[in-house]
Amino acid sequence: MLAAEKNRLHTAPKANEKNIRQHIKWLEKNLKQINKDIQKAIRESPLWRENDDIIQSYKSMGPVSSSTLLSDLPELGTLDRKKIAALVGLAPFNCDSGRYRGRRRIWGGRAHVRRTLFMAARSAIRFNPEIKTFYEKLRVAGKPHKVALTACMRKILITVNAMVKNKTYWSQGYKNLDFEHGC
Repeated sequence: MLAAEKNRLHTAPKANEKNIRQHIKWLEKNLKQINKDIQKAIRESPLWRENDDIIQSYKSMGPVSSSTLLSDLPELGTLDRKKIAALVGLAPFNCDSGRYRGRRRIWGGRAHVRRTLFMAARSAIRFNPEIKTFYEKLRVAGKPHKVALTACMRKILITVNAMVKNKTYWSQGYKNLDFEHGC
């Protein structure tokens, strides 16, 4: 709604600008209060606080990403890597029929979580050495940008899921995690 009002401000008649600016201020104020309430709820719950600290220890996951995962993905840390990826919509599904072999695509799942992971992956490609190397390796192998980015999103999700499951903070050595055994 805030973005819509800011866009509307550019095309609104002069007579309406004052009201739109007031509405934008009101929305921004309330958004700040909602974010404070979310952070307060996370800090007041021992389990959420611990999981929040674990998630934010992963380079590229900040307060917004962490609170989104905590609130919109309560299954985090309880499912294996394949199930959590499918739940979020980051598992590739085939489009095959008879002899036809279509391209694999991601679909379904929790779009809000996927959008948050998209932004985290964009950041990780720049600032997280593990994800940056992984992304560059995929690009050199000829994968399109979006395919490589989606693979990074999935890798971030699986790593964070394993971290929460094992109650382990991220470090450079964490990249050797055993993904094959359901973590």
